[in-house]
Amino acid sequence: MTTLAFLTLGVYTIALLYITVYCVMQFNLLYYYKRGRRNTAEFIMEEQELPVKVAVAAGDHDWGDTPVQHFGFTDDEPDSYPFVTVQLPIYNEMYVIEQLIDAVAAFDYPKDRYEIHILDDSTDETIDIVAAKVAEYKAKGYQIEQVTREVRQGFKAGALRDGMEHAKGEFMAIFDADFVPRKDFLLRTLPFFQDKNVGVVQTRWEHINEDYSLITRLQALQLNVHFTVEQVGRMNGEYMLQFNGTAGLWRRKTIEDAGGWEADTLTEDLDLSIRSQIKGWKIRFLEDVGSPAELPVEMNSFKAQQFRWMKGGAETAKKMLPTVWRSNLSRNQKIHATSHLLASSVFLFVFVAGVSSVPLLFFLGDLIEMGFSKNFFAYFLVGLLSIISIYYVANIQSPANTEPNFRKAVFKFLVLFPLFLALSMGLSLHNSVAVLQGYRGKKSPFVRTPKFNIKGLGDSFVKRNYLTKKLTWTTIGEGILSLYFLAAVGGAFYVQNTTFVVFHLMLALGYGTIFFYSVRHMRM
Repeated sequence: MTTLAFLTLGVYTIALLYITVYCVMQFNLLYYYKRGRRNTAEFIMEEQELPVKVAVAAGDHDWGDTPVQHFGFTDDEPDSYPFVTVQLPIYNEMYVIEQLIDAVAAFDYPKDRYEIHILDDSTDETIDIVAAKVAEYKAKGYQIEQVTREVRQGFKAGALRDGMEHAKGEFMAIFDADFVPRKDFLLRTLPFFQDKNVGVVQTRWEHINEDYSLITRLQALQLNVHFTVEQVGRMNGEYMLQFNGTAGLWRRKTIEDAGGWEADTLTEDLDLSIRSQIKGWKIRFLEDVGSPAELPVEMNSFKAQQFRWMKGGAETAKKMLPTVWRSNLSRNQKIHATSHLLASSVFLFVFVAGVSSVPLLFFLGDLIEMGFSKNFFAYFLVGLLSIISIYYVANIQSPANTEPNFRKAVFKFLVLFPLFLALSMGLSLHNSVAVLQGYRGKKSPFVRTPKFNIKGLGDSFVKRNYLTKKLTWTTIGEGILSLYFLAAVGGAFYVQNTTFVVFHLMLALGYGTIFFYSVRHMRM
């Protein structure tokens, strides 16, 4: 029994240590984020009388009604506008594709200096919807094409790779079907390519339907961290960033120099980002340029997205970590790149910590008698404090905060953050399966996240196409785990040891919520 008790304690401690180290690495990005924003504010104050072009170099700037000539483009010289190919890779997106095409066609950019390619792998009526839109805009003088493939190989990566054969652009703008880019997207992003070392410009995702439900609010809370603290922190610290698959621009030469799009992982965007930066190209992230998009509103679609991101992250880590460590990157860059690539693995350790904490609860009495102090666990609170700080800054102090009333914003954060932690822990089984499959090399198709053009509370996804109706073993496991942790709460009072009671309550809530919504949304 003593051996089993110490073994359980060891497993739990290792899991906590991994989670804590990950959180501290994230806190380091927060440091660079805050330092960068402070330096930018000082720069703007000192240089506020200089021309707009100088302020552009500092980033984080309100462009307002800046004349076109300040971007380096002039209406008198049409060739001064770089030629851009806008690629829209889609698969069965009947509800949102029209608004995307309309938004791209509305760009404030000369019609003869960009082309629109809808890379259409659809198998449903989306094909006809796209064909009608293409005909409409061709009649208006746009360079627009519906590009289809006889054999749909390589999913999104394959579509982008094959689409390059038809593209004439020096720069490639990419949007997923659920995005609605603003008119000035190209004018606000292309100027950063004046730096010949910049190969990618990525914009921040905004959330059209953030207030639709609890599910969308919690997603926004998490995504805001990546699109503020993580991306800006990595850029300011001169670490590796990533292109997020959409709402960004690539220099064509960068794609070709890095070896092109490859379909051997489910996160082709992260894969190409790492390869391009190892080649010496830079990624520029624009925190103050937002690109609105729709968040998944239905639990099984959200879980499918999470599965793809987590598994793809593990696949890319397995593929690229050896290359990263053989590269000429600095030691700190290699360490942060490793943390970045292994980020999805944190769910595996959250799952292990949760499951192992239940038997540990019943072993604690014996361990304490042998001299172990449960105060030892307090050292790991540094990880929790780091995450609270990061999420507070990203959702309260950054441009991602859309609530003008500070008190309301803080109240909203205080309510949502504990629920977010519970939901994240509840996803740990599902995401752990994805991570393990990624490291094992088990192949699975690219399951895209269906969107339903949900913008406001009056919109509904009930009885829409693309909804999942299959009950998976993972979902059943989530239901069982919710009962497992509820039983642990009862056991805590039985043995009169409430050390883990809050932790187990949150796990029960998280797994129970994931299970409830997964089953409920299957029946709609």
